[in-house]
Formats: sequence, C-alpha cells, structure tokens
Amino acid sequence: MAKDSETERKEPSGRVGVEPEELAVLVGPSDAHLRLIQQGTGATILERSGELVISGDEPGTVVATRVVEALLAAIRDGRRPSAADVKYALRMVQQDTKADVGLLVTEPVVVTHRGKPIYAKTRGQSRYVQAMLEGELVLCYGPAGTGKTYLAMAQAVADLRDGRISRIVLTRPIVEAGEHLGFLPGDLGEKVDPYLRPLHDALQDILGPERFRRHLERGTIEVVPLAYMRGRTINDAFMVLDEAQNTTPSQMKMFLTRMGFGSKMVVTGDITQSDLPSGQMSGFCHAMEVLKQVDGVGFVKLTGDDIVRHDLVQRIVEAYERQQAADAVGEARHAEEETGQ
Repeated sequence: MAKDSETERKEPSGRVGVEPEELAVLVGPSDAHLRLIQQGTGATILERSGELVISGDEPGTVVATRVVEALLAAIRDGRRPSAADVKYALRMVQQDTKADVGLLVTEPVVVTHRGKPIYAKTRGQSRYVQAMLEGELVLCYGPAGTGKTYLAMAQAVADLRDGRISRIVLTRPIVEAGEHLGFLPGDLGEKVDPYLRPLHDALQDILGPERFRRHLERGTIEVVPLAYMRGRTINDAFMVLDEAQNTTPSQMKMFLTRMGFGSKMVVTGDITQSDLPSGQMSGFCHAMEVLKQVDGVGFVKLTGDDIVRHDLVQRIVEAYERQQAADAVGEARHAEEETGQ
C-alpha cells in the first residue's frame, strides 16, 4: 500500500470509509487489487484512520474513487471481488464515470457444486441474465469469452432448481470440418461427443460430475445434436441452442418451432465465426432479421467489453475486429476503383 510520504504533495480528492476486515478483501492478495486500481488510474490510495484516501490528478481520482466504492459495495453484500472484477469495474467507469457501479452487487445466477457463485460480471451479461428471466425466447450474440453459453447453462440450472421448468435440453449443430462423421471411429454417440463436449463440460462444472450424470440418466438433462430435435415438441423445458451461427435457416426454423407449452429458449452464437460453407447464409443471422419485429423475442448483443476470460482473449478479439474493419474499408475502396474503371 502507498506510503503517506508519497502523497503529501497531492491534495486528497476522495475519502471512503472502510472497516479493517473489508480492507483486507478490497486490497486483494499482496495488495494486488489496489495496484490494479492505482496503475489503471494514476491515483494514489492509502489508508488513514479507517478511511481510504484517494489522491492525484483528475480524472484518475474520480475513477479510482468510484471503483473503490463499487468493490466495497460488493464486499458488503457478501462477495469477494476477484482481479477480473477490479479490471471490469475500471473499464466500466473509465468508459462512463456515471456508470452503474452497483452492477457488481448482484444476486448470483446459481451456485456451483463447489460453492462458487456465478454472477453476471458486466453490464451486457446483466442484461442477458435479465432477458432470460423475463423472456421466452432470447437470441444472444457476441465474441468468444463473453459468457453466452455458460450463463445460459447457469440460468437453466437455476430454473430447474427453482421448479420453473422440469428439464433442460441442450443442442448444437454438427458441422463437419475436415473429417466426415462416417469416417470417425466409434458409434454415433462417440462420433458426435466431441461436438457436444463443451456443453457437458459447462454443466459438469456447475453441477458436478455425479449430479450431472444422474440428471442425464433420469432425462432431466438432455444433450443432443440439433438433427435429433426434428419432429419433437418439447414442453416445460429450458432449451439452449449453442453455436447457432453454424445453423442453416431451415435448421434454425426447425429448432425455434420445437417450443412447447411452459418452455423457454436461448439461442447463442458468434456471427463472426461461422463454419458453414462459403456463401451459405447463417440461420442465426437470418433469424435475427426475420424475428426483429416479433413480440416476445429478446435480443442481447455482447461485445469485447463483456469478455470475462483472460485479458489476452479480449486483446485478440479487439485485434480481429480492427482487422475486419480494415478489410471492409479495403473491399469498399476496391469496389469503388472497379466501378470507376
């Protein structure tokens, strides 16, 4: 933690009351959280007589003060903010100093079998969870690492736990990339297992392997390829279609019309990562256009600001977005040159 002598030349611009036990959680292991805030804002933070004194130049002190307030509010609500929470709070307040820092003080979507609470950690994720609570059909799109699939699984488990539905049905399209299923070893279940494994992994992480296995045996959780959904009407279920950018329009229509009474659907995908053949329209993109005026359909867009994986994932996504924008500009210029000839 910063020494008084380092800040005597600066006029304190923010004071936040803090209890000793709160301070230990706030500063993080070896003051790691405090260093993140100071490095991200340029402000200096030190503790004096039960207060955190935040000093330095504007606007860094304003951002640092709001971030500290957000983290303390989360701590007082029973949470232990992680380094990822600190980084997100910094990013959120730096973008908008009037942002709702109370976002970090939320109820968990569900608690995993290890006792770890799963929270919406960004504004986009918070909108996503709210949409799933309120709507019967939600289409969520965004880049890798934004929690599209994992939060859908968590909400499905929460709805099953609370009796809002009686089963969970999870599906993905099987898109062959380089190898045909017929040439892969094993029976059909073994052939499609690699495609469905990410869904199994997410549910095992939330429920634990044993509970997940029992749900599979009882049929309260079903994980199937999208083709197996044809001809069914599914009542009283939480249905998730993952990797929806790899569906065709006819597959998407087929899935959406499987909804029965008492069911809800969540469709997730990343429209920038389609594995469909070149020139094939994505059923996900088609559905977003067709359904945009239909009452009862919710749309949630997640962005790079909602990435909650390793920091490097966010930088990778941003780099690809910059390249895609540059490619689009280049293609537009080329088209203009072709037209002018």
